[in-house]
Order: sequence, then structure tokens, then C-alpha cells
Amino acid sequence: MYGVTLFLHSWLRWVVVIVAIVAVVRFVLGWLGRREWTDLDARLAAGFPILLDVQLLVGLLLYFVASPITTGALRNFGAAMSNAVVRFYAVEHLFLMLIALVLAHVGNVLLKKRRAAAARFRLATLLFGLALIVILLAIPWPFLTAGANRPWFRLG
Repeated sequence: MYGVTLFLHSWLRWVVVIVAIVAVVRFVLGWLGRREWTDLDARLAAGFPILLDVQLLVGLLLYFVASPITTGALRNFGAAMSNAVVRFYAVEHLFLMLIALVLAHVGNVLLKKRRAAAARFRLATLLFGLALIVILLAIPWPFLTAGANRPWFRLG
């Protein structure tokens, strides 16, 4: 179960990152180009938080059930805090990803209250851009020196 869940969580990361990049680039171009807000913009603004929700559910399954790293950390949280890798997965990764999720959901809700396209694009650029930055900071990239790294593409 751990391998399948980790594989799914790893590959879903790329879907989240790609959709976030597409959305943020589109919002920046819409803001700077003074475009009208389209159905595609609305779908990206609504779809990105949904993708994060799915990723969170898979992550929570890993966190509380499948991952030996986090389930071990939950048994002895004090000891887990002294290990940088375990602390990353038990606290830092989860905390940062929850911040990104909140930014995306708040952005989506606030966008519905804006009528002017320029205001929508500006707000979407800010909140979805911040969410993307937080996500990129929280991903266990292969080049991390803290030892919390994971492969670019999990193949099995």
C-alpha cells in the first residue's frame, strides 16, 4: 500500500505543479495584457484547489497510515524533531502544503467576489503565485541537501 500511495502522491505532484504554472502564467498574462476573464481562467482557478485537495487526501493517507517515516514520527514526536528528514516530512512538508492549500482556496473564493477582470487577474496572480512558491519550497526535490530528497520521477 505504501508503494502505490507514494507513487500516486509523487506523480500527482507533477499534475499540481504543471496546472499551477499554467494558471499563474495565464493570470499574469491576463493581468498585464488586460484580457477579459474567461471560462478557462475560472476553471483553472477552481481546478487548482481541487487538485490540491486530492493531493492532500493522498498525502494524509501516507501521513497517518502508510508511510513508515511519519507513522514512526507520530509514535515519538520528540525524537522525530531531532532528525531533519523526519521533521521535514512530519512537520515542514505538511505545514507548507496546508498553507498553499489555504492560499488556493482563499484565492478561489475571493475571485468569485471580484467582477472586474483586472482585479481578478491581479488577485489570482498574487494568491495562486504565492501558493505555487510555497509548493515548490515544500516539495522534497532530489537536489535538497537535508536528505529529504526524493527522485524526480518515481517509477515503482
